[in-house]
Formats: sequence, structure tokens, C-alpha cells
Amino acid sequence: MTISEVSEKYGLPADTLRYYEKVGLIPPVHRKESGIRDYTPQDCGWVEFIKCMRGAGLSIETLIEYVALFRRGNRTLQKRKNLLIQERDALAARIAEMQEVLKRLNYKIEVYEEKIVSCEKKLLKEG
Repeated sequence: MTISEVSEKYGLPADTLRYYEKVGLIPPVHRKESGIRDYTPQDCGWVEFIKCMRGAGLSIETLIEYVALFRRGNRTLQKRKNLLIQERDALAARIAEMQEVLKRLNYKIEVYEEKIVSCEKKLLKEG
């Protein structure tokens, strides 16, 4: 696949894909004789993984560390697992915080709804 096809498939700008390759988040992509990147299914798997992890809030630095560990082989399995556990725990904490914000927003909306209904009743009585 060309970079524009991968860009369209994953909703990532081509510049982002180039950056991911430059900083080592995805392995160097094979190039055709003309120099154009030719993404393999394995390359696309890396793009999908990185996009998913970024969507979950993992930093570029954390992902660079993870990929570097991955490239060192099976002796880093526990370190990679620990890294993912730390990130999962941080994500769970952010979700819990967001749940609290959502509860507060829902409360505020309910208060406004009560005030709107009260004002409408008042208007009906006056009219």
C-alpha cells in the first residue's frame, strides 16, 4: 500500500506516518525502486497498534520505549507487560476522573432542566 492509501485507511496524515517511521514507532517501511513507500500488512499492523495506543492516551515517548523493548525480543516480555500495565492503570484513573466529571455535568443539566420547567410553569400561570 502507498502512504496515501495507508493515510486514508487509518485516518492519519501522511506526515504523521513519516514521523512515526522516523522516530521508530513503526519499522522502516520497504520502498519500491522509485523510492515510494510500500506498506506491508505487517507495517499496517504497526500503524494500527500505534494509532490505537495513541487514542488511549499513550505518549509518543512511552510507545518509543515499548517498540524498542519489542525489538529486543522475548527477554523484554515482562518489561513490556509492566509498561502496558502502568499505562492501563493510568487510563483507568483518567476514566474514573472523567466519570466524576460526567456525573457533575449530568447534575448541572438536571438543575437547568428543573429551572426551565419551573420558568415555563410560571409563564403559563401568568399568561
